[in-house]
Amino acid sequence: MSRPVSHHAFRPLAALLTSGLLLTACTSPDGPGTGPSEADTAGYPRTIENCGHEVTVEAPPERAVSLDQGSTEILLSLGLEDRLAGSATWTDPVMEGLEEAAGEVPRLAENQPSFERVLDTEPDFVSASFVSTLGQGGVATRDQFEELGVPAYVSPSDCAWGKDNDSGGDGSRSEALSLDAVYEEIEDLAHLFDAEDRGDELVAELQDRVDTATEDLDASNTSLMYWFANSESPYLAGCCGAPGAITEETGTQNTFDDTDDEWPQINWETVADRDPDAIVLGDLTRDSQTAESAEDKIAFLEDHPATSNLTAVREERYVLLSGQAMNPSIRTVEGVEQVAEGLRELGLAE
Repeated sequence: MSRPVSHHAFRPLAALLTSGLLLTACTSPDGPGTGPSEADTAGYPRTIENCGHEVTVEAPPERAVSLDQGSTEILLSLGLEDRLAGSATWTDPVMEGLEEAAGEVPRLAENQPSFERVLDTEPDFVSASFVSTLGQGGVATRDQFEELGVPAYVSPSDCAWGKDNDSGGDGSRSEALSLDAVYEEIEDLAHLFDAEDRGDELVAELQDRVDTATEDLDASNTSLMYWFANSESPYLAGCCGAPGAITEETGTQNTFDDTDDEWPQINWETVADRDPDAIVLGDLTRDSQTAESAEDKIAFLEDHPATSNLTAVREERYVLLSGQAMNPSIRTVEGVEQVAEGLRELGLAE
């Protein structure tokens, strides 16, 4: 689910940039951007097709900025922290095992940074998990970055796989997302950064984790509802986003698989009519909407007259996930593991 963003007025670029701002990105004497050697640039430039754009890098990026947590965690998992000049937009603590690597990367903002703040890092590449991050109302458009010579990449999970970002809200999908979208993003970034071997290893590791988590899992008669945030007009997962991929891998049923909207806002009376067997709760650490944490969500469910008598609430059948696991990201694999484990612990799977 896309997160609320801070809107920034863009000052004229001439006032933001001195001549050569971006040209110096690869020649900075300190930190990221010490400049690739001739050997490092063998096989470059490299170009990939991405969301209807061609993304070309002339050399392995040295001063990349990742504008969403999901993208950042992929780059860190590829061992590229020394190539990152900044990260932004965090909804959760960094993925376990990446704490030290994340500590080496300047955090530009907890939410979306201004265009100016990103340009201050002299980036030679930017990446995002959501089209909205690199669109109107986001940090800046892809065109604005690319006009300055900064290649801009967006996760294919948010612009392919039948995703329609113009249908309102968080968009809709005409086809179900699968974990292949996450693997594609890993492979794309690994190729652009000349880290293909690590990319292949990472994809294999993730696939093994999914296979292990779902081995002999039988939960075909179990229905799940996924609640991301907001208690007044809750964002609940539709059929085909990251929760749909988790549902597919665990062999369960999504209570609201009859809507193509990514995160439709559905009233609690409708939830009561569907009465899911278990509820998957986003346990967010941000503070931008109501009922962000799992603790707040559970308290609401147990107190609200429309939800207090739900089977899942009466039986305390809750599975907690990070917000990142409920977005298409490397953490969606973690979501598969945690839902599979939760189903077994709750006695809802054989």
